[in-house]
Amino acid sequence: MITRSIASVDSLTWQEQLAESIRDPKKLLEWLEFDQKIIDSLLGGATEASNDFSLRAPKAYLKRITKGDPNDPLLKQILPSKEEMYAIPGYTTDPLEETEANLVPGLIHKYPGRVLLVVSTNCAINCRYCFRRSFPYQENKPGRGEWEQALAYIRNNTSITEVIFSGGDPLAASDKQLRWLTNEISKIPHIQRLRVHTRLPIVIPDRITDDCIEWLTSSRLLTSLVIHSNHPKELDVSVAAALNRLSQAGVILLNQTVLLAGINDSIEVLQELSERLFQMKVLPYYLHQLDKVKGAAHFEVNDATAKALILKLTSRLPGYLVPKLVREIPGMPSKAPLL
Repeated sequence: MITRSIASVDSLTWQEQLAESIRDPKKLLEWLEFDQKIIDSLLGGATEASNDFSLRAPKAYLKRITKGDPNDPLLKQILPSKEEMYAIPGYTTDPLEETEANLVPGLIHKYPGRVLLVVSTNCAINCRYCFRRSFPYQENKPGRGEWEQALAYIRNNTSITEVIFSGGDPLAASDKQLRWLTNEISKIPHIQRLRVHTRLPIVIPDRITDDCIEWLTSSRLLTSLVIHSNHPKELDVSVAAALNRLSQAGVILLNQTVLLAGINDSIEVLQELSERLFQMKVLPYYLHQLDKVKGAAHFEVNDATAKALILKLTSRLPGYLVPKLVREIPGMPSKAPLL
């Protein structure tokens, strides 16, 4: 059964919103009411880049973009560009070497004590800096019966105490599937925690339905949900309502941000982001340095600038509102702090 959130009784379901996402660069630019001169200047690069990594943009997210502004920080995260086609040394299709840790279909085991499940191969939005833009999703699409191999791996490794739902975006899967998988994991005695990494509450807030909250909160597992917000402009009243429902239900809420040149690499933006997140009962968790995935080099912020930003943030905010600046380095037992 498809359920609607309280906020969307008279609107489309989250599935319908997902299906109606804009996938054509020309349609996106026209929907945002760019004049023809700007469309002509952007369209060639956007079309070429989207052939390599497709555009996907739900209208719930697009409504927060300032129409006619090519420098809008939300637009720059999702609009394909010619810069993605440049070959930059050091930028690869698998910057975190995840294929080596992809031990069975749907499972990635990189760090001691925790394991990641690729619950869905789909995302609600295609962020242009995505480190899994070239991930072999076709080889990681287990059906319900095929999940047994991943579950057996977890059962047989008693050092694992936490399971992480990832993707794609795990909330792109149905609540029925997510409830089943959560129940199966909760049957494994040594698993204590479930962590869900998702951008969907930011992109389509109506994804937080009664059914979603039910499976998140009904198992014995201590559950946390890590949202991915990069700019305070993403955090509108619809997002606040969705996050409030989760918080009221007892779900621990954290946020991780990717540091992106021209989008959030300023003290003012990062400070406002942390403050608005906490108003919505979300704790800043990580500020990630960019994973060096092919096509994303134009988003890079150098380490010296990143460290300076965190030091300034530390001088302005209490410690619990300052995210930890980290980089993921293949082969390391955890994310590496940079400060």
